[in-house]
Amino acid sequence: MTSPRSEPNRPHPLTGWKRSVARFPVHLYRIGLGPLFGKRLLLLIHTGRISGTAREVVIEVVEHDPREGTWTVASGFGPTAHWYRNLLHTPQATIQVGRRYHAVTAHSVSAEEGGWIMVRYATAHPRLAKRLCGFMGFTVDGSIEGFRRAGESIPFLRLQSGPNPPRHAE
Repeated sequence: MTSPRSEPNRPHPLTGWKRSVARFPVHLYRIGLGPLFGKRLLLLIHTGRISGTAREVVIEVVEHDPREGTWTVASGFGPTAHWYRNLLHTPQATIQVGRRYHAVTAHSVSAEEGGWIMVRYATAHPRLAKRLCGFMGFTVDGSIEGFRRAGESIPFLRLQSGPNPPRHAE
């Protein structure tokens, strides 16, 4: 099993046709079919840290708290994923969930909290959690402790909505 904050054998970012397939949901959001994904996925519109231009990626929502106006997301490709690094550089972004847009600010989640986020996710989605951990290079035995340890090494961000969400992305 992976010890806290040790680096697992993470997958390499997708290239070629696999990248095109993975980016297909972005195109579905662009043509107005975002509601097909319900509240499980969101379109993240963020600023490139080098180019300064708008970037888009569809990512899974790990947790959503409607009372607090937060969405928690995880970087399956680890801390080197471009969208993750972009949000650390410029935490202000826009998300689209279904047809609704929200102005958000990204906040890092501590390793300890990340562990408990993964436990809650695994409790709600045990098979999917085990497969996702395997994809990210973690070996989990299905126990709460195994998921907690894996979650401590997964980079999570909490997206906090602002008071005035825009009506559409620019």
